[in-house]
Amino acid sequence: MAHIIFFEKPGCINNTKQKTWLEVASHTVEAHSILEHPWKTEELRSFLPGDKPAKWFNRTAPAIKNGKLDPDSFNESNALAILIETPILIKRPLMQIDQIKLQGFDKEKINLLIGLSAAPGEEEIVEKLNADNLMVCPKIDNKCD
Repeated sequence: MAHIIFFEKPGCINNTKQKTWLEVASHTVEAHSILEHPWKTEELRSFLPGDKPAKWFNRTAPAIKNGKLDPDSFNESNALAILIETPILIKRPLMQIDQIKLQGFDKEKINLLIGLSAAPGEEEIVEKLNADNLMVCPKIDNKCD
């Protein structure tokens, strides 16, 4: 059983499903708003993988979907600045499991780290969640932020 610090957009359908999966796999989740957390550059950077800032952005954020922002146009420095200024642009969730920090809900990676098998009696919930795409906005009109 792991304790996960989970930065989410409150009310996000997929973040809710992701937390549910972690909980039915017997992990504890300490949820925080990604929008209200007082991000500092070094802290945020520690969650972000690699050196391709375009991958750090939530591609369903309105400013990106409507073409006002192009994630491919950012370098590390200005990407971090805009993500801190406008955290709705951060691809989520951000998770900390012990000293490991992750961005996004990579089922395979999380399963290797802590396990995502259902606790007894919760198998049906995990089956359904595993069938869902937990990285793409499930809203029918696809207007996510």
